[in-house]
Amino acid sequence: MMRTRSSLITRRATGAASLLLLVAACSSGSKDAARTDTVAATATPAQSGASVPSPNPGAATDTAGTTPGTTPSGATAAPAQSGAMVDPNSATKEQLAAVPGMTAAAADALVAGRPYQDMVAVDKVLAKSIPAADARKTVYAKVWKPIDLNTAKGEEILLIPGVGPRMRHEFEEYRPYKNIEQFRREIGKYVDKNEVARLEQYVTIR
Repeated sequence: MMRTRSSLITRRATGAASLLLLVAACSSGSKDAARTDTVAATATPAQSGASVPSPNPGAATDTAGTTPGTTPSGATAAPAQSGAMVDPNSATKEQLAAVPGMTAAAADALVAGRPYQDMVAVDKVLAKSIPAADARKTVYAKVWKPIDLNTAKGEEILLIPGVGPRMRHEFEEYRPYKNIEQFRREIGKYVDKNEVARLEQYVTIR
């Protein structure tokens, strides 16, 4: 009887021990699973963030496609272009003084003498501060009030840098000019298209 009771106690003890081991194993597995899920949950946003499309897909392209130092389309200003002329009637003293060949005294005199009806009047003022005609021609490569192709006097046409008596004659010969295309066509008989484009900066048709 005693042996049977001992065997029963041993079996119960063994069963209890097995049950404890099983519970411990389950508890450990649950913690491992929870740890794995936490790591996965932490990593998932980083991965999903890389694959989520941008709400504005064109923005990155637009930014990357912009050349450094440029402005948005339509925002470019004419005075910033290297070929733009400086108007003697509206330019600031600082703008005038920055022109090659211009002196501070000439810039002051030019501002004080405004307004100017034509380039002959401008030339008379500048001649007091810049006596040499060739030096004033250097200024006129940038400072200019466009002359009327149909009414400009010969002396005004000759103020255009690079224009001599022969080209002045060609300017006058084809009057009256009805449009700028006529000027390009007629003067294009004598000089190449680049020179025509340069001369065109100095003229207008009113």
